[in-house]
Amino acid sequence: MTVDGPKQYAIAFREPYPIRKQHAPERSFIRRDTWQTNGSSDRIDRQFDSQDHLVEFIQYPARYDPAQGSGYALADPDLLERPEPRPDAVYYALDHWERPWVLAVDIDAKDIAAQRASRESTAGETDDDVETEKLRAAGILDSAPEGYPYAFADIEDALEYGFIVQEIFEEDFAATETLVVYSGQGCHIYLLDTDHKHRYDEQSREVINDLLLEEYEIPIDPVVTADRRRVMRLPYSLHADVSRIVQPIESPDFDFLTEAVPSFLEP
Repeated sequence: MTVDGPKQYAIAFREPYPIRKQHAPERSFIRRDTWQTNGSSDRIDRQFDSQDHLVEFIQYPARYDPAQGSGYALADPDLLERPEPRPDAVYYALDHWERPWVLAVDIDAKDIAAQRASRESTAGETDDDVETEKLRAAGILDSAPEGYPYAFADIEDALEYGFIVQEIFEEDFAATETLVVYSGQGCHIYLLDTDHKHRYDEQSREVINDLLLEEYEIPIDPVVTADRRRVMRLPYSLHADVSRIVQPIESPDFDFLTEAVPSFLEP
C-alpha cells in the first residue's frame, strides 16, 4: 500500500461530520481518491503528496482532507463549535492503479456464530428478532465478549478457516503470495499473485466463491470477493469497536486477546 497505489482510502466516523457544501447531509463515511482523473480515466494529479500527508489525513481528516477546494471536503474544524472528526475505522480500496483488482476473502465471526446458532435452533424464521433469540438461546450473547453477536470461540474458528483458505489458494491455485490478516472480528485472506490469464475477473471470483462456500463449506462473505468497489480495513489500523489492531498473522493460534492490544490499553 502506497499513497497512490490503491484507488481510494476511506474513513468512517463514529459521529457524522459536516461537509463544506451548504445544506448537504453530514457524513459518517468518506472515500478519497488517490488520484484525480480526466474524462478518459487517465491519472492527472496525485491527491496525497507523500506518505506523511496520507498519515495526517488519517489522523486529522478535516485538516488534511485532499478534497480541499471542493464542496464535498470536510468542514474546517476551526469554524465549528464541535470536536474534530476522528476515525472510527480506516479502509483502503482493493481496486488498484498499479496491479489488478486485489482478491480478498472475508470471514466474519458473527457469520460463524449465526450459522452455529441456526444449527442449534428449531426456529425457521430469519428476521432480526428471531436471529437475536437464536444467538441468545445458543448462549452466544452471554459468552465473552458479552453482548456481541459472536463468542471469542467464533473468532478462533474464523482464524482457523482463514488458514484453510490460504492453503486452498496455495494448493488449488498455485498461489505463492498470500496473506492472512486478523480483522478484529474475524480475518481477511488475500491472494496477491497476478494471474495474467484472467486476472481474477468477476467470473473467476464467482467460481472461487462457489468453491469455498459449497465444496469446502467455509462461511465466507461472497460479496467481498466479488465487489470491485470493496474497501477493506487497513492493516495496522485500529478496529475501534473492539479496540484491537488489525494485523497480518502467521498462525491460527494468534492470541488476539493479548497480541492485538493497542498501546493505550496496555497496563
